[in-house]
Amino acid sequence: MAMNALDRLIRPLGRTVERQDDRVIVRDEKQLPSYMDGLIHEAVFGEAAEKAAARWLIWEISQSLGIRPASIHELYTARGRGEIAGTFTVPAVNLRMLAYDSARAVFRAAGKIDAGALIFEIARSEMSYTDQRPAEYVSAVLAAAIREGFRGPVFIQGDHFQAAAKKYAADPEAELKAIRELIVESISAGFYNIDIDTSTLVDITKPSLDEQQKLNFELCAELTRFIRAQEPNGVTISVGGEIGEVGQKNSSPEDLEAFMKGYDALRGPVTGISKISVQTGTSHGGVVLPDGTLAQVAIDFAVLRELSEVACLKYGMGGAVQHGASTLPDSAFHKFVEAGACEVHLATAFQTLVMDHEATPEALRREMHEWLKVNAAGERKPKDTEAQFLYKARKKAVGPFKKPFWTLPGAALAAIGVSLEKQFAFLFEQLSIGGTTGIVAKHVQPPEVHRPLPGTGIKTVKGKSTEGLAD
Repeated sequence: MAMNALDRLIRPLGRTVERQDDRVIVRDEKQLPSYMDGLIHEAVFGEAAEKAAARWLIWEISQSLGIRPASIHELYTARGRGEIAGTFTVPAVNLRMLAYDSARAVFRAAGKIDAGALIFEIARSEMSYTDQRPAEYVSAVLAAAIREGFRGPVFIQGDHFQAAAKKYAADPEAELKAIRELIVESISAGFYNIDIDTSTLVDITKPSLDEQQKLNFELCAELTRFIRAQEPNGVTISVGGEIGEVGQKNSSPEDLEAFMKGYDALRGPVTGISKISVQTGTSHGGVVLPDGTLAQVAIDFAVLRELSEVACLKYGMGGAVQHGASTLPDSAFHKFVEAGACEVHLATAFQTLVMDHEATPEALRREMHEWLKVNAAGERKPKDTEAQFLYKARKKAVGPFKKPFWTLPGAALAAIGVSLEKQFAFLFEQLSIGGTTGIVAKHVQPPEVHRPLPGTGIKTVKGKSTEGLAD
């Protein structure tokens, strides 16, 4: 059945794509861009056989064109060695909505300034409420790269692979098992960058910093070893750690020292983390006021600079990572470069743009709000106004309303895409990633990785067959 679905999907391409056993060769690229629009819809909304065949075909076309999922590890460690000046900050763009159209806008904005140092990401929790598992997310990003003519390494990241504190307290092994299973699924899909977040288990009531960070560095070391055991041949996955939970107290150099001392002692001979996420005053989604607008947030850029310097100079990492930044004022973004941050995570503003865009039908917004009042009522705090509740809870409607947004009229999707591209272009300029394609090419050479034919369970990696890594 899967083979028939694959033949059906390839047939419209004629001689554009030649299938050779378990891979494809692109002979003529001219038909590919327009073909991607239909193929990604099969990969996201098709029946099981069509979905598997479409995802395989997107992956293999990407491999043939030199569009390859990659790890940013070597770029960050080169920065830690002083081989790359800290003159840019890598944006980690979190695409909760319209992943394909949004990724197209990212590639268009990047292409105009020769930007290669950028990351696409999605968090563990978001995979659930946005209804986007890793294989689907990778397919959307790669299809967008093909559609927009991008070539080169593509950095796709699992953000906040987080240990939920309540679940860990109730059943530690079950929570760790869930994270390990997600790691395996994600790496198989093409996530070669993973941010471990066990900072949720930091206990600031403990008397010493070592004791506060103990569970955090123990589990981060354990999960690092697990990730290293799953890596495809030729890939050193970029692993990130986290010392301060976003929305809580600001991190300090002493927190970083305590974490790294314990982590390095426990990780053994495997390669360690290449970056460290810290807290400097932001919160995910911003602080929502009673009228539904966002409060101004003040980031302590001096702390961010100090932590980045310690991470680079003492531990050879790329630097510190800032979360929860997309709701900051426009005037703040250039300061991340000045502070030496190696990476900044951006999410909520893109979701807001899509939901509030003038091209999004008002009737669709009203339907979402009514759905939230019934299905997300438990999210509402006693003192929340309706505006606060709807703003904070509406991310939970992303998955249930995924298809209505993906199937908006072409003119509406085009208008949203133009606005997204403009926003990405501004952020990329502020973060100074223009001209980084050459820097990426110098330090990152992702291997060719082939997938099993749908339904076979056999995967070819750099000419070697391995079992059990099929999507």
